[in-house]
Amino acid sequence: MKYLGRTRVTLCFFGEAAVNIGTFHETLNMAALWKLPVVFICENNRYGMGTALERASAVYDVSARACAYDMASETMDGMDVLAVRDVIGRAVRLARDESLPTLVESRCYRFMGHSMSDPVHGHYRTREEVEQQKQQDPIKTFYGLMEAAGQIDRGGLEVLDAEIRRIVDEAVAFADASPEPSAERLYQDVYSVPYGPYVPGPIER
Repeated sequence: MKYLGRTRVTLCFFGEAAVNIGTFHETLNMAALWKLPVVFICENNRYGMGTALERASAVYDVSARACAYDMASETMDGMDVLAVRDVIGRAVRLARDESLPTLVESRCYRFMGHSMSDPVHGHYRTREEVEQQKQQDPIKTFYGLMEAAGQIDRGGLEVLDAEIRRIVDEAVAFADASPEPSAERLYQDVYSVPYGPYVPGPIER
């Protein structure tokens, strides 16, 4: 976006287990050095696969790592919809107005296992811990706020839920029915001149 002179902002998502990898630090350094319009969002759900963050990292506060690159940073409650909107809004404005990156640590929780081979609980976390965290489900919590404010009721929630499920089901059906992408699409939105050929994707046309 900086090369193209546009005001779009890139949001880059990754888990907390990635912050001890060299590429993370190299990327933050380059983004700060080149003043790139990027918001780095670390979804810290406390467990990198099955290893607790405090057992794998000397620094628990992921956002504190931004200071090594003179980069703005914030830590937010990733289970709070309004907090996420406010923090990301500030980071996007900084990227758009001043072309400066931000590292955001979103403290959240993974209700399910990391993969099909990872049980929900029993190995590295207890059933009680998972159930306690489920009480902070961001969708349920936000619904409670909207209901208390008189913006929605149970019937309205059920209608909204049914509509979202329909949209998701249609998207899945479309993906399943779509052909495999052609080999030529490997170059789409990847290279730019002079390293091309740069083939713009639909969003750039």
